[in-house]
Amino acid sequence: MSIRNLDALFSPDTIALIGASNRLGSVGAVLARNLFEAGFEGPILTVNPSERAIRSALNYHSVSELPLAPDLAIIATPPDSVPGIIRELGERGCRAAVVITAGFGEGERADGKALKQAMLEAAKPYLMRIVGPNCLGVLLPHRGINASFAHIMPQKGDVAFVTQSGAVATSILDWASARGIGFSHVVSLGSMSDVDFGDMLDYLALDPKTRSILIYMEAVTEARKFLSAARMASRNKPVVVVKAGRSDAGAKAALSHTGALAGSDAVYDAAFRRAGMLRVNTLDELFQAAGTLATGIRVKGDRLAILTNGGGAGVLAVDELADRQGHLAELSESTLARLDELLPKAWSHANPVDILGDAPGQRYAGALEALLDERGADAVLVMNCPAAVADSLDAAQSVVATLGERRPAVLTCWLGEGAPAEARQLFAAKRIPTYQTPEQAIGAFSHLSNYWRNQQALMQTPPAVSDDIIIDKASAEAVIDCVLKDGRSVLTEPEAAAILSAYGIPTVSAIAVKTPEEAREAAIQLGFPVVLKILSRDISHKSDVGGVQLNLASPAAVAQAATDMLASVRRVAPGARVDGFNVQPMIRRPGAHELILGVAEDSVFGPIILFGQGGTAAEVIGDRVIGLPPLNPLLAKEMIYTTRISRLLKGYRDRPAADLEAITLTLIKLSQLASDLDRVVELDINPLLADSSGVVALDARIVIRAAHGQRRPLAIRPYPQQLEQVIETRNGQRYALRPIRPEDEGALVDMFRHSSPDDVRLRFFAAIQGFDHAFAARLTQIDYDREMAFVAMLPGKYEIVGVVRLSTDPDKEKAEFAIMVRSDMKGTGLGYRLMQQLLGYARDSGILQLYADVLRENHAMRQMAEEFGFVPQPVEDETDTVTVVLNLKRQCL
Repeated sequence: MSIRNLDALFSPDTIALIGASNRLGSVGAVLARNLFEAGFEGPILTVNPSERAIRSALNYHSVSELPLAPDLAIIATPPDSVPGIIRELGERGCRAAVVITAGFGEGERADGKALKQAMLEAAKPYLMRIVGPNCLGVLLPHRGINASFAHIMPQKGDVAFVTQSGAVATSILDWASARGIGFSHVVSLGSMSDVDFGDMLDYLALDPKTRSILIYMEAVTEARKFLSAARMASRNKPVVVVKAGRSDAGAKAALSHTGALAGSDAVYDAAFRRAGMLRVNTLDELFQAAGTLATGIRVKGDRLAILTNGGGAGVLAVDELADRQGHLAELSESTLARLDELLPKAWSHANPVDILGDAPGQRYAGALEALLDERGADAVLVMNCPAAVADSLDAAQSVVATLGERRPAVLTCWLGEGAPAEARQLFAAKRIPTYQTPEQAIGAFSHLSNYWRNQQALMQTPPAVSDDIIIDKASAEAVIDCVLKDGRSVLTEPEAAAILSAYGIPTVSAIAVKTPEEAREAAIQLGFPVVLKILSRDISHKSDVGGVQLNLASPAAVAQAATDMLASVRRVAPGARVDGFNVQPMIRRPGAHELILGVAEDSVFGPIILFGQGGTAAEVIGDRVIGLPPLNPLLAKEMIYTTRISRLLKGYRDRPAADLEAITLTLIKLSQLASDLDRVVELDINPLLADSSGVVALDARIVIRAAHGQRRPLAIRPYPQQLEQVIETRNGQRYALRPIRPEDEGALVDMFRHSSPDDVRLRFFAAIQGFDHAFAARLTQIDYDREMAFVAMLPGKYEIVGVVRLSTDPDKEKAEFAIMVRSDMKGTGLGYRLMQQLLGYARDSGILQLYADVLRENHAMRQMAEEFGFVPQPVEDETDTVTVVLNLKRQCL
């Protein structure tokens, strides 16, 4: 449902507390105290059938007695009563509720699950939103609302905290209170029966009082909604997440290596990276991230300058920086010369800048000013160790004075316990991030630089995928049909190789035979040496049953190996059906690397892609990474470079680099396979040999589902190729029309540049001198689940001449549209044809209303909108824009 009616939850005019109490220590009494004392300016109405007044306020005995319809209700009554209360509230016009009560199936109890469903059914007719059940509640400092049983009301701030755990919420409130950190929202989601992380991210991404978002997560419910919301939120503000349950205990047993290796936490990690979120591993790191983000500082790289009065502390910081893959900034000659003038001769003359143990505040100030001007540094860490010959507070005061009202990327670390207490208080008061140890400080810098790196990855423009990729999806589907008709779910090696070949993945030629004698003849035909493999629809891992023999150099060796193989299989797997043998040429690629690539299904995020070091010891080595399809060249290369084996793939000593482009292309092809073939449950290519001459799959294993089975959809909607078409305008001109792609950035900018400044102004409501990467990327890197943009091109030319786009709200009911035709193509009918295409897509997508803001002077656009049935909306004051609206639902009727 997303953000519908969340305004009632976070900006209510009237609040009702159902289950309020005067009984000391009860949840109802604590809720009443917190609500009445938090500073909410609207009416707070209490309901309790046995009380005359709650905290000296008139109490009501039932929801029906309430004199006002509450926007928000807080419910703390026995679970059996909640569905009925929700229904009553909905009838009164209440639009949101926070259900504090537990007992709704948290322990997999059937009766509790039935109650939860009854509660949701009661809310559904009224579109009523529910937070919880089994939650701490919500705290909204800017609105003076403490609808929780937390022990502390936080200060006003610009950090939002969303958690599934009430205990974690109270812990972070306590931590933040001691450090003067405030919040815009604190929301405990509990069991997430309705409002979930996706809803919260959608809301908070657009909330002007929220500058950063912290999340404590145990599970995601709707993966596609979550990722769409997370990607949008991460483009606007930092999103930091800590997820509980990082072990592989949740991984199910699987027939393939990929299915076994793809533990659920690795998939969450991939999802967080793909969304541009920053993941931390512990609550301590989350707390530290909260403190760092609350200061508002940001970095644009991972190069750190360190200023310290203690050499040992500087070395500890350098070691931690190296462990976290950060880099020491290289100081320029001009900075070194400037420091030479300021500092004693014995200073370190390098980064870390050790200004010696007797450094007074003045020395700190001069050195810091020099480092702030160093272009090679993305941030400065200022450290202080207590010393009898220098004043730590004086040093801190000098740092504060040097910064003044500026907020550059400066972090501080005053070591010790008692001596630096006043200095830390000073830094906290001035919103300068401060830490107790070098490790904490470097961790904070790492969080900031990782967030920056994630944002860069989120906004990179990928190169176009090679047009040479030829995919024969029909052939792959035909193989799967035959296997299912045979009543099997595991493909034989020749069948698996046929599917890989259909997707352009190089495989080894092979001959399937029935008997040892036929194997002998096939080997002669192929030439020696050869590889012999057992061919059985019942054996998944051939090497486990002695079903693989390598480097057979003669006809006799092949025949003997086949005979021995049959005996071994009968002994180890007596029930397995043996269909014969697979004979392949022995591939000799000295120095080639063994890789593993795979596809599996995650119970939350659907299809996933695996890449890593392959071979029989793949599980033991554990060098692997998970990615979410669809992949483009940049995402595929990021997966490769995340693994340790990538260092070997780059080449070393006399070993040439492997063909990284071929590996990248194979990952992209595998991603397309995962998108296309929804009956593939698990797939392994192990090993994929990779060297300077390219790649080849030596073995493959594929598991499919029965025809009646259904998989989870891809967590990220892939490029909708089915929408590609050729359109024709009224004057007979034909155009290639397709959804926009990230690699269209350059062509789109060219279209803007070849349009008149006035046309650009009419489209963007402002004169735009240049189109930078961030601006263009936002227009081309769209979420196809929530946005669509069609580009029109002249046939045979990679030249965009028209664009029409729409962006839906998170509920996918309303959508804003925009259209632009290149100036020299205006008047050809292209704009009219693009609008027809947009309307058809909107109707097919179930969108109920289209709207746009149009400049009053844009008469051509207003006239075309009127021709399509858009209605201008009345406004009280004369404005520069007119909003035009088309209700598609009414038009369909």
